[in-house]
Amino acid sequence: MNIAVIKTGGKQYKVAPEQTLTIEKIKGEKGEKIAFDKVMLISDEKATKLQVGQPFLEGTKIEAEIVEQTRTKKVTAVKYKRKTRYTRKIGHRQEVTTVKIAKF
Repeated sequence: MNIAVIKTGGKQYKVAPEQTLTIEKIKGEKGEKIAFDKVMLISDEKATKLQVGQPFLEGTKIEAEIVEQTRTKKVTAVKYKRKTRYTRKIGHRQEVTTVKIAKF
């Protein structure tokens, strides 16, 4: 099984061909092709050859297709100070991109 480790949005992801992955927002429209050039590791079909970058592999790209642009569930944060009648409630919805990894 082909496996690669890519870095995007400050995080590292272990990916395989035809895998669907939710990552931090990337500019682009639904159906658009993108390429991840920060590839840290690739193993081949038979797992006999393992390529490890220091920190990234040169001239290697993982191609993917944008499936959708959405937002996550709301995260609520509450600030409270007792005896002073101070309460603040704020919420946040992170924008994310769902991508489908192509062959690599």
